[in-house]
Amino acid sequence: MNTSTNSVFLKEMGITEWTSREPIGGLLPDDASTGNQVIQKTQQNDLPDRVSHGIWWFFGSKPQGDTEVLFQNIIRILGLSQSEWEWRSPADNLSTLKAPLDGQPTIAFAFGEHAAQKISGERDSLAELRETVLALNSPLEYELPLIASFDLADMLSRPGEKALLWQDLLLARSVLQNI
Repeated sequence: MNTSTNSVFLKEMGITEWTSREPIGGLLPDDASTGNQVIQKTQQNDLPDRVSHGIWWFFGSKPQGDTEVLFQNIIRILGLSQSEWEWRSPADNLSTLKAPLDGQPTIAFAFGEHAAQKISGERDSLAELRETVLALNSPLEYELPLIASFDLADMLSRPGEKALLWQDLLLARSVLQNI
């Protein structure tokens, strides 16, 4: 499949921003047509210090099986390290939530209508909650922004709506960068 075909598919899905899957510090394969040697793309010690993306609190049904693969792909695409995100259940007592000790900006992201309603205190449908910056219904000293999106299992059964999930993730990233 050529690059222009890929671009057409991405455009049809509504995706205008994407990142290469090629790992930083990875090796480029041999180029058989020119006989180039395998070369080191980037030296690991030449990379700048890791820039923090803030803290992401994901709420919803714990992903398992194919939904876990989808969630791990989301984490990879967002470029989050293990210390930059946490999975939380919407059934958890929100009064026990503690802000990150280092004062990092934090955003909540709800997968599914039930999770969004439970942690925001709103009763509107997911269609009305999406594309809006909500607030986490918690006793923190400050309002924690919340973005509602689709349940991961719904994305597996309706792959055509993955572009909408991507839009929600971009909104969350934008809000987090502006905190």
